[in-house]
Amino acid sequence: MERDPATVNQSPATPRRASARVEGELTAIFAGGFIGTIARAGLAQALAVRADQWPWATFAVNIASALALGYLVTRLERFPPYTYRHAFLATGICGALSTFSTMMLELLRMIDGAHWGLALGYAAASLAGGFAAVFVASKLVRRAGLTR
Repeated sequence: MERDPATVNQSPATPRRASARVEGELTAIFAGGFIGTIARAGLAQALAVRADQWPWATFAVNIASALALGYLVTRLERFPPYTYRHAFLATGICGALSTFSTMMLELLRMIDGAHWGLALGYAAASLAGGFAAVFVASKLVRRAGLTR
């Protein structure tokens, strides 16, 4: 029986440790996702808008999440990937709090209501604002020396 060259030097416990690490990471993503989803759903319900209005709740949450993501990913670069910080904070909380699908539904409602200018402005502002937020947060973290 031929062994996989990638596993020749691994002890029998290695696959178990890898499995436990994956389970821990998935648990961290789930827990962070739960928190982010509850927060986003609460904001969306509290600040619901019509198709002819700017969706401030989603816009603000997406920009704030992009800012937090830029901060977290840059700040967490120095930590080993298996500490679950990234999975919980960046993938879980920020990933669930910001929501591409809600933005797409809002854009679809705007387009269905023939609010083309609003839809175009919202899409452009969301993309530009999100990118700018990640960029600024990352630069500020590096400038402040928080990655060491």
